[in-house]
Amino acid sequence: MPHAALAHPPRWLTAAQLHPAPAACVRDWLFDQGSLTRRLTALSDNAFSVTPLEEGWQTLRADECVALGIPAGSQGWVREVYLRGYGEVWVFARSVAARSVLEGSGLDLHQLGSRSLGELLFSDRAFDRGAIEVARYPAPWLPIDVREERLWGRRSCFSRGELGVLVAEIFLPALWREAGVEAV
Repeated sequence: MPHAALAHPPRWLTAAQLHPAPAACVRDWLFDQGSLTRRLTALSDNAFSVTPLEEGWQTLRADECVALGIPAGSQGWVREVYLRGYGEVWVFARSVAARSVLEGSGLDLHQLGSRSLGELLFSDRAFDRGAIEVARYPAPWLPIDVREERLWGRRSCFSRGELGVLVAEIFLPALWREAGVEAV
């Protein structure tokens, strides 16, 4: 499902640029350098799962093209999933990579199925993780069943040579409740 262009796209900010900063417990989740998959697996006592929503070639959003350093309107592989704990939807994740680079990279994203892309990226030492940026994620970009205003999202680019995989993770209210965090 292509995402509508927004009149005011999100401003992705690093920890140093984020003013006012959210509460320390929220920042801990947003700027955690470790694997979100591993953290969710621990929080759910191993009752973690991935539900694929959509995968395929699409025109990437303008903010994604800028982050990947590719021309506006470029085609890319898009993977959208829910990350679940105890069967409950905790995180919406959207990962994208430029078609021009992905096709010759040897990385086969369409065979992930219900496996976590994050786990793949963290287990391959050839990938370097760029800076984590956060924003209030636009509600129109979320699946209708979890659409809500002002949800915190984060993104970072995992790079291996010319290949960049931009991973965005949007934290849903059910996760904050489970983690005992007041996320305003």
